[in-house]
Amino acid sequence: MLKTSPNNKNNYSVPKVTKPANHIFVFLEIFSREGGIQSYVKDLFRSYLALPEHWNAEVFILRDGNDSKNPFVSNRLRFHYFKNNSPQVGRMQMATALFAYLVQKRPQHVYCGHVNLAPLVGMFCQTLGVPYTVMTHGKEVWSPLPNGVKTSLQKADRIWAVSHYTRDIASNVNQLDPQKIKILPCSVNGDNFTPGIKSPKLLERYGLHDSKVLMTVARLWSGDIYKGVDITIQALPQIVQAFPDLKYLVIGRGDDQPRLAKLAEDLGVSDRVVFAGFVATEELISHYQLADAYIMPSQEGFGIVYLEAMACGIPVLSGDDDGSADPLQNGKLGWRVPYRDPEAVAKACIEILRREDQRCNGEWLREQALLHFGFEAFQARSQHEFLVNS
Repeated sequence: MLKTSPNNKNNYSVPKVTKPANHIFVFLEIFSREGGIQSYVKDLFRSYLALPEHWNAEVFILRDGNDSKNPFVSNRLRFHYFKNNSPQVGRMQMATALFAYLVQKRPQHVYCGHVNLAPLVGMFCQTLGVPYTVMTHGKEVWSPLPNGVKTSLQKADRIWAVSHYTRDIASNVNQLDPQKIKILPCSVNGDNFTPGIKSPKLLERYGLHDSKVLMTVARLWSGDIYKGVDITIQALPQIVQAFPDLKYLVIGRGDDQPRLAKLAEDLGVSDRVVFAGFVATEELISHYQLADAYIMPSQEGFGIVYLEAMACGIPVLSGDDDGSADPLQNGKLGWRVPYRDPEAVAKACIEILRREDQRCNGEWLREQALLHFGFEAFQARSQHEFLVNS
């Protein structure tokens, strides 16, 4: 039986549950790579483990192996790995194990971590009468989906979306009931991502002494040019006219780096662009602290990097037609510019670097980011969803 506790400061009433609960989570991959989706899932685990001790779940992961560095293993979260040299064999093994568990244990709810797994989860759950939720993250649901995927979403009991933009686009193009789509945005760890002085060691490493620094953290893959690194490079000549000491620090790796380096060379700004390559998560905070502005005129499902920058007190710029409307609070917390418009990026960057706007107040930015998107807010939202579904 569900009972409701008083609203917390984020205005989420968290039901209390008095009966044991058992659930299933199904994901593509969590520990074998780093990214926004993986961070999101790890926050879900932290939130789940803060629920009553008699709650437990089985976690099925298609592409991770049992050698994964997994800090969440416990008697409450039991992990099953299905990485295989043959993706088809791995998928078959997971499907067999998942169906057997569903038949034997009849869990109260199944959480499907990606639309690519939704047809499998949907088929099993519909057959056995088990309710299920599908998590969506961004671009994967912005276009019309194959019929099997679309049907599995339409028949889901709930759908989670990380942003209002994703909810609206997905429901329109895939005929989904917006009433069953719940917004569960990403969060930022305010204990890890904090303001700080610019590291002298990193300033020396990247040649950033006495420079104004723009920064982007993004995959540099040719399939991900929507991140807008090329647009920011195109904006540099105009920005340099106002700030001659400007440098652009690009963190990330991928096959698109040669094209981006050639673009910088052609525009005469190759000495302004620093490609830092891959930076591990534990070193990322000190890199954010190098920045005077975080610039990513992208098309994001949400954009956790904007939260990370703001939690470090760094002003941010995003695109204006995507899920970044949520972390930037529709422009209240940062600059939103037309996607792939170098002139608009340049103009906004100059405004940011002049630091005459409230949105450049690092202390205020951090306060607002954590108020709306700190882990406490995420935990309240996600636990409400877990408890309502049980």
